Amino acid sequence: MVNQKMENVLNLALSASEEELERSESLAVGYDPDERTWQVIVKHSRPLEGLAELGVKQNELLNQYSILTVPQSNLQAVANLPQVEYMEKPKRLYFAINQAKAASCITYVQVPGSSYAPYLTGRGCLVAVLDSGIDYFHEDFRNEDGSTRILEIWDQTLERIFTEEEINRALEAGSRRAARSIVPSTDSSGHGTAVAGIAAGNGRESQGQYRGVAFESQLLVVKLGVADPLGFPRTTELMTAIDYVVRRAAQLGKPVAINISIGNTYGSHDGTSLLETYIDNVSNYGKNIIVVGAGNEGRNGGHISGTLVPGQSVNVELSIAPYESGLSVQLWKSYVDEFDITLVTPSGRILGPLPPVIGPQTYDYEQTRILMYYGEPAPYSKAQEIYFDFIPLHQDYLQSGSWIFRLTPRRIVEGSYNFWLPSASVLNTSTYFLRSTPDITLTIPSTASMAITVGAYNSNYQTYADFSGRGFTRVTNQVKPDLAAPGVGIVAPQNGGGYEPRTGTSFAAPIVTGSGALLMQWGIVEGRDLFLYGEKLKAYLIRGARELPGYDVWPNPQLGDNGIIVLS
Repeated sequence: MVNQKMENVLNLALSASEEELERSESLAVGYDPDERTWQVIVKHSRPLEGLAELGVKQNELLNQYSILTVPQSNLQAVANLPQVEYMEKPKRLYFAINQAKAASCITYVQVPGSSYAPYLTGRGCLVAVLDSGIDYFHEDFRNEDGSTRILEIWDQTLERIFTEEEINRALEAGSRRAARSIVPSTDSSGHGTAVAGIAAGNGRESQGQYRGVAFESQLLVVKLGVADPLGFPRTTELMTAIDYVVRRAAQLGKPVAINISIGNTYGSHDGTSLLETYIDNVSNYGKNIIVVGAGNEGRNGGHISGTLVPGQSVNVELSIAPYESGLSVQLWKSYVDEFDITLVTPSGRILGPLPPVIGPQTYDYEQTRILMYYGEPAPYSKAQEIYFDFIPLHQDYLQSGSWIFRLTPRRIVEGSYNFWLPSASVLNTSTYFLRSTPDITLTIPSTASMAITVGAYNSNYQTYADFSGRGFTRVTNQVKPDLAAPGVGIVAPQNGGGYEPRTGTSFAAPIVTGSGALLMQWGIVEGRDLFLYGEKLKAYLIRGARELPGYDVWPNPQLGDNGIIVLS
């Protein structure tokens, strides 16, 4: 049964069989087949009551958002509670310094004893890194006496918070191996260690050569949990991490700069998902900024858009590579527009026109099953989504070849359409739209209105990094990214010790996060401007940015409002 309080992809998942869920790359995210429970994100209007009777576990977040674990048999009953406004399933998230600091003019404000500039180091501020964890043993996260600069590590996988005292006790053990017997939290990918080092590492292991931005700030670290050791964090883990950090900073009475260097491509890209509206809500709690990388989808062919005109059909061609185990395709359009959708298979067989009937539909083609959900607008978005999930039948991989989505207008008012594929990090390189559109390739949650969205440029050549996710937002046309920072070849702490160059908006974002901590030190900690956080701090960063050569029109989808970050 279709429930309008649930997002489309959740309704589709509930209509799928156990086998289809198992084979789908996206529909089963949030589902525990052993317990037959779903984890869901809920926005509610007042406290939720009667959950225990329904066997529901609740993790209540700020501002009437909650993460619930619900028996599948009771999911409809929970959605029908009068307090529940809307419900979404989790989505997977994907992890997408010296020279960079100089390019951003950060060295200018970090000259001790300077008579012409403030000395800003992040003192008195918190830098929060929500990522894959941290190598807390690395010298860059220690004080001169060898003690830790990390206030707490919340390891969601281990379901433990490790305190500053516990981390120091682990460091005293003398080796990484011995330390892990006391604080067993690790960073298996090294992504979080690099991000933390760029934002706030003190360069102790390199005698200051590879020092991060806010090198005297304290660190709050959340190692985002994963459902299985080889999996990815989900939006639910990210939301609980944000909730923990903003509450903890408010409790400590300190400003906090929060770094998010992960994202995904699922959603309407207009800032209306529950994750994005939650970020907007908690941006007003305490004194914080939330910095999000724009993602690395700019050149990967995962998006195509266009405008339909009456009387002209459009073919959208999708290449599916060999050995693709499954993928989803999202089509977002204006609800007022009406057009037929026909699928043309690699062999030329025509499926459709597909009936525009609200709810789930299933189509089989040789060894491929297509689960389709024809959605309708939601309480938080007037957009219409049509969702396709391609899963293999009786084999391990989809049938490769060129698929065509044929759009035939019937009644057109606005005419715009947008298709998105999953993140390129989980697809083969030959899976892409043949005439892709590089704009509107920001990953979510970087499309959240109140976030500081950061693109990347190459500071060595003063050029835009073509992998960087581009704006603007869909329909609302909000200027995103807000600005860009160096994101190519950034030298960062390496998991296990030493340093290595890193590339991506994941590593541009922490430069802005650290810069935000410097500004909050100048304004809040040192009493020059007690309101220098949130949108005001974003405005200061944008105002101080400088234009990258070669761009005549500002704002633009590559670099945002005013160009590249400069602190001066």
